[in-house]
Amino acid sequence: MAGPTDRRVRVWFGRWLVAEYVADAAAAGEYEAAMRRRFASLRVTNEPVLEPERSEAWEW
Repeated sequence: MAGPTDRRVRVWFGRWLVAEYVADAAAAGEYEAAMRRRFASLRVTNEPVLEPERSEAWEW
């Protein structure tokens, strides 16, 4: 379960979510930086985890 200081990092290809990672702020920051380096042309977001959320990335 996500804690109050956890962050959700997501990598987007257009409107499609291709990767999601939830961790403490420090680890999420490192993951975000790595994803920005690896996927420079994709959008990467880093947001606070406010409540548990079911990812829709794999729903067809």
